[in-house]
Amino acid sequence: MMGNVGEKAQVAKEKVQQTAQAAKEKTGQTAQAAKEKTQETAQAVKDKTQQTAQATKDKTQDTTGQARDKGYEMGQATKETAQSGKDNSAGFLQQTGEKVKGMAQGATEAVKNTLGMTNDEEDKEHVTTTTRTTRRNVVDWDY
Repeated sequence: MMGNVGEKAQVAKEKVQQTAQAAKEKTGQTAQAAKEKTQETAQAVKDKTQQTAQATKDKTQDTTGQARDKGYEMGQATKETAQSGKDNSAGFLQQTGEKVKGMAQGATEAVKNTLGMTNDEEDKEHVTTTTRTTRRNVVDWDY
């Protein structure tokens, strides 16, 4: 009978070892599957993060480029407006200077004529013409 108990004990021991081995293998497989799933999820998150970062970078570059272009256009428009204003001012000042010069010459000649400082008839005619022109210029001058 003793032999029988020893054999049963051996069989039970082997059965426990087989069950333990099967549990160990099952745990290893489960662990490996969990590890693979975690790696896949981590890779998916990494890929999604890279895509989002690239999209953000592209959008930022696009927005920066648009802002730079708009700034350049505004600068050019400002430059053109300033140049136009400068040209207009120069023309206006030149015309004004010529009118003032003409009036001053006419006034000088009129004073000379009034004081009798002109000697010949030709100068007197010039003074009269200049004075009339100066008066016309003063009347036409826009204020």
